[in-house]
Amino acid sequence: MSDRLSVLKTYKLYVGGKFPRSESGRVYEVTDAKSKWLANAPLSSRKDARDAVVAARKAFGGWSGATAYNRGQILYRIAEMLEGRRDQYVAEVADAEGLSKSKAAAVVDAAIDRWVWYAGWTDKIAQVVGGGNPVAGPFFNLSSPEPTGVVAVLAPQESSFLGLVSVVAPVIATGNTAVVIASEKSPLPALSLGEVLATSDLPGGVVNILSGRTAEIAAPLAAHQDVNAIDLAGADEELAKELEIAAADNLKRVLRPQPVDDVDWSATPGTDRMTAFLETKTVWHPTGALGASGSSY
Repeated sequence: MSDRLSVLKTYKLYVGGKFPRSESGRVYEVTDAKSKWLANAPLSSRKDARDAVVAARKAFGGWSGATAYNRGQILYRIAEMLEGRRDQYVAEVADAEGLSKSKAAAVVDAAIDRWVWYAGWTDKIAQVVGGGNPVAGPFFNLSSPEPTGVVAVLAPQESSFLGLVSVVAPVIATGNTAVVIASEKSPLPALSLGEVLATSDLPGGVVNILSGRTAEIAAPLAAHQDVNAIDLAGADEELAKELEIAAADNLKRVLRPQPVDDVDWSATPGTDRMTAFLETKTVWHPTGALGASGSSY
């Protein structure tokens, strides 16, 4: 038998590209499906939520201003890094969700593939939802998508990794920045994801990950005047209603949750979660007088 002491992992938040503990100093116990202790996770406070919004807003200009191709490269790099740490995530997902090793491996593989999926969409979504508009007169009219801004994301409660990736990746693929609340009962895969994001060329602050009581952290985010949108994927019906009312104060864009039984996170995601957090900018440009043979530029 080995006489080494076990080196237990200390899980921390991921805010602004760094790994702070909760400013409150609080933690809570995380257990597996059989109620066996796994780790102590940070119990985020309202102050942690506000700090994450500040970091996300600071990162927004650089991330939204990056080329779509560059964003795609970075999302693909995240997939590469996850592939290299696949065994770690298989173990964490198996513990978090009570899955067999083979089922957990399938979940992790799907999450890695999901990053690749969205990496490929970064420089194509504008062609799908933007374009030239037919107008009458000596001008042309172009519409193009732009990111909404800072998005608060309540990660799914039951799908701690694949569901998490499925709601975070589309938000940042289109140039938004995110403040993510991890699954309350299974936050460890999300907190470990922060370690991958920190080493994947993703600028600090683009994704900020908090763990703790979902309702406690979500309330100040829904009411925050510098949060532009909120994804309620991880909220139950009662909490979603409260947050939607709070979000109305500054006209946040709200993506309502689907019933848990209706969500299949392994299904092909489509573009809905990308377009949910895009605004459309339309530009009118004069072309000059219309002559007998057509328009004159």
